[in-house]
Amino acid sequence: MKELDITLRLQSLAPEELSEQERALVHAAMAATERSYAPYSNFRVGAAILLDNGEIIEGANQENVAYPSGTCAERSACFYAGARYPDARFKCIAVAARGTDGKFTPLPTAPCGACRQALLEYEVLAGRPVPVLLAGADAVYRIPSVASLLPLAFTEF
Repeated sequence: MKELDITLRLQSLAPEELSEQERALVHAAMAATERSYAPYSNFRVGAAILLDNGEIIEGANQENVAYPSGTCAERSACFYAGARYPDARFKCIAVAARGTDGKFTPLPTAPCGACRQALLEYEVLAGRPVPVLLAGADAVYRIPSVASLLPLAFTEF
């Protein structure tokens, strides 16, 4: 038997350590949490995607009493980006969340598995790593690519 380790290297940053462009993207993700429709979980998530054409596309989670008919912030943003700008490629993604108390979560919240798989599709389409910024009240995690969030991902053969 051979045992393998899978590790994730990331940077934990204070907001002032981000570039101006990264700060703007994190701010957009945080603002998008206000447009969340989450009457059941009261967990509000926002996502913002910077495209290579300079556009920033935002999304927010949208719940529905008929689970799982809603959608996450990350998928609402990436699918809208793909539909609105089919020739643009993703450059960076930011995600932020507010807990049930209405405050931003102290530590960053990561996308669910379905969102990781959907975002990976667009990273593959971009042909290069797409950095991910996960924003919490106390720190921002900078992750080098969507693929690093989804080891052993399902990919086309």
